[in-house]
Amino acid sequence: MPHALITGANRGLGLEHTKQLLSRGWTITAAVRDPAGAKDLKALDPGDGRLRIEAYDASDLGAASALKARVTGPVDIVFANAGMMHRDGFGSGASEEFIDSMRVNALAPLALAEAFADQVAASQMKVIALQSSRMGSIADNDSGGMYAYRASKAALNAVGKSLSNDLKAKGVVVLVLHPGWVRTDMGGPGGNLTVTESVEAPLDLIARANPAMSGRFFHSNGQDLPW
Repeated sequence: MPHALITGANRGLGLEHTKQLLSRGWTITAAVRDPAGAKDLKALDPGDGRLRIEAYDASDLGAASALKARVTGPVDIVFANAGMMHRDGFGSGASEEFIDSMRVNALAPLALAEAFADQVAASQMKVIALQSSRMGSIADNDSGGMYAYRASKAALNAVGKSLSNDLKAKGVVVLVLHPGWVRTDMGGPGGNLTVTESVEAPLDLIARANPAMSGRFFHSNGQDLPW
């Protein structure tokens, strides 16, 4: 039975990834800040032991190692999905929120990959997926603003590219993913995709992951995005 570890699994895209993988027969370790308050996540529990909810705070650098101590066996997919968005503009970009965004959006996924690389390598699928954003593309930035979010996702993209090189010998495939503009709490009501639509395509992309795809930046429709 395949096993996925998903951070930020209590809402939005993380919740939908959990829902769809459970429906496909997967075992899920759902890592969330507040397990007791994750009502929507608990409602997905099929009652057969396949949903395991664990405490995990992406803002805590030690959280990945602590989580590793509680998760045993191979992990087919580590999905670093937890993230934050600080909406800033010129004049308010240099802030503590910028540092917080870097910690949650870039440093936490790196810590997660370092903690779980061997368990991923021991699995059948061997995938680390990083939830990035097109807003992390430097080549695609023609509107400015959103300094913290853009910079942290660009940093995450660099992390993903380096991981693809460093983990190649272990057979681990690292995918950097843009989910599209999705109608979630983070994306807002103006998104052109529902969470269901946004998750179906990346899951199909992950399902066919192979070494030739490692270290590439993918749109949810499967197209390569510029760095």
